[in-house]
Amino acid sequence: MKNHPFRLAAKPGACAVALIIAAAQGSAAAAATPPAVLPAPATADVSLPTVTVTSRADTGGLHTQTSTGSNLDLSRFETPASIDVVTSAQLMARGDVSLNDAITRAPGISTMGHPGNGGSALSARGFTDSVSVMRLYDGMRQYGGASLTYPFDTWAIERIEVMRGPASVIYGDGAIGAVVNVVPKQPTRGAIQTEVQAGIGSENSRRFAVGSGGAIDERWSYRVDASSDRSDGWVERGDYSNRNFSGALRLDISPRLNVRLSLARGRQQPMRYFGTPLINGKPDPAIERQNYNVADSVIQYDDRWADLLLNWQPNESTTVRSRFYDISSDRHWREVEAYVYNPLTQLVDRSEATEIYHDQSQTGNTTDAAFRGTLLGLANQFSVGFDFNSTKFTHTNNTYVGDAPSVDPYNPLPGQFSSAIPTIPRYASHARQYALFAENRLSLSERWSLLAGLRYDHAQVRRDDLVARKQAYDRTFTNIGWRLGTVYQLTPALALYGQYARAADPISSQLFLSPANSKFDSATGRQVELGLKQTFDGGDAEWTLAVYDIAKHNLLTRDSTNPAQSIQVGQRSSRGIEATGSAVLAPGWSVEANLSALRARFDDFSESSGGVAVSRSGKTPPNVPKRLANLWLHHDIAAGWTGSAGLRYVDASYADNANIIRLPSYSVTDASLRWKMAVNTSLTLRVANLFDKRYFTTAYYTPTQWLYGQDRRTDLTLNHRF
Repeated sequence: MKNHPFRLAAKPGACAVALIIAAAQGSAAAAATPPAVLPAPATADVSLPTVTVTSRADTGGLHTQTSTGSNLDLSRFETPASIDVVTSAQLMARGDVSLNDAITRAPGISTMGHPGNGGSALSARGFTDSVSVMRLYDGMRQYGGASLTYPFDTWAIERIEVMRGPASVIYGDGAIGAVVNVVPKQPTRGAIQTEVQAGIGSENSRRFAVGSGGAIDERWSYRVDASSDRSDGWVERGDYSNRNFSGALRLDISPRLNVRLSLARGRQQPMRYFGTPLINGKPDPAIERQNYNVADSVIQYDDRWADLLLNWQPNESTTVRSRFYDISSDRHWREVEAYVYNPLTQLVDRSEATEIYHDQSQTGNTTDAAFRGTLLGLANQFSVGFDFNSTKFTHTNNTYVGDAPSVDPYNPLPGQFSSAIPTIPRYASHARQYALFAENRLSLSERWSLLAGLRYDHAQVRRDDLVARKQAYDRTFTNIGWRLGTVYQLTPALALYGQYARAADPISSQLFLSPANSKFDSATGRQVELGLKQTFDGGDAEWTLAVYDIAKHNLLTRDSTNPAQSIQVGQRSSRGIEATGSAVLAPGWSVEANLSALRARFDDFSESSGGVAVSRSGKTPPNVPKRLANLWLHHDIAAGWTGSAGLRYVDASYADNANIIRLPSYSVTDASLRWKMAVNTSLTLRVANLFDKRYFTTAYYTPTQWLYGQDRRTDLTLNHRF
């Protein structure tokens, strides 16, 4: 696979960084405020004390500042939107190693991941997949792909921020349902601390991880994390392995200027499992552990992220941030991925012998500036910025042509991959994107504020047919997203908020647009949301409540007069309610819970069935559970002993647009027991899916091929810090 070099130094913008650094150094030298005294590096001769700073922001509570809901560094309490934060402490307590498991603990989010979408696709507020639910890594977005494969592991994560509802004002099209921002651990001042984790478990699972960070000297600090996870999986030939590395080096040039260089790489070989076929229209427990893929199947993902971030505060009321980044991904699939039970032969017919390579690279810059001041005598915050990037993508495949012998559903012989069509580069896409965005928060009084935002997106997408050696299309897409919201504090601890937002979604993944679909504009959407947020003195309890109404317009639908033709007039909508709560019930007892319920439907949508346009209006879109719930209970049993138990409920959902095939609901219980052996050492026993519930997470691209979720898994993990 092609390995993309780190190319930031070659960018013209590097000159701008040098000028900003030079200017800031000059202003810092003239400043009257002396530089802060920072701790010296830890050496064999110099021992630094461990300094731990705790604030309410560390808990993920309502007073936590987030970067996902706004560029103005507002807290969850101050933002007129539904934002939740999953902290590293919660990740550790819950034992979530998989990022998808951790994300779906947040309210209103469910997973629909499978190998075809990189295992990362999510469903939120009635909208699904990467074209409507955006995922970010430290605020950076990989544009245009259908398969997002990084990040995937929780070891190096500081927190996960989930903003439900349209976020196009900040991040551009593709976030009508939600945006999930995964924030990695960062360099910190203070003595160097290192943590090591080792674990073993059922299904021959093994895990090892190490992390370290702190101050090197008065200017330099670092953070580095690495992890490895292996298991035999919960189906035959379901073995998988993941390796992840991330590191960051920060230079404090002055008290008001710092630069951080971050690198991350993830390599995955996930389960080569594409689901289990229904037998006579129903799941058969006798084949729940069978794998119908070929023996020499391959799934490999190799992702690399690099960025250079500059933070400059020229004065107390101004902050400037500029980030240059480079992202590249190489992916490889080789498998037979379609399985259908044949009642005449009583065999499973296998088809779609597929080999695919993705070669994707993206380079860009995001810069924003935030200002604090007054407007008409009122306190005011204002932010303005721009984003631009260039993305190249090459798709290599065998046109998905090839079959494999039918197999006995109860004793399948996997066989080998075979395709008469060669695997060659078929097309290449090149996207150039830029955006301008602005936000403003005006405090009408100490209790009442208004927040407005606006973003303009411009993307030019060109696709070249590498087989015919000609250009397939060259198309420009433009979108304007905006929102207007308000927060009124009924009391200092109770806030009422409302928001109206307009957003856009691509009709398909940008880099995968077919020549036919490239002729259509992006879909558009709007949301109305109202909510309440309350926190209690001391932070012992808090709760939130939100109601929303979202509509997405200009979907592709079939022309009733010509079913072979698509037209862009469709619509789907969603209405729902979400509630969250956390509380310290009594000394040593705490609880976290969330609940969501929605009604999603197609309002105007038809699809071709048997050459006829069939209306699906009034039907529920696939992969949209009507109800979701999470509950987590913690109890300090005795000195050094902590017990935890969690419950995840996912309601039934449909696998097809006609609402004929229904995936059943499921509830999964997790439990853990932690023993703090010493001040810096702990041993934890975790059991995922305690009652060994057999359940399905999603259907593959065919509605009769379902993917089983994780069965009962027991892990014993040792953690030590020094």
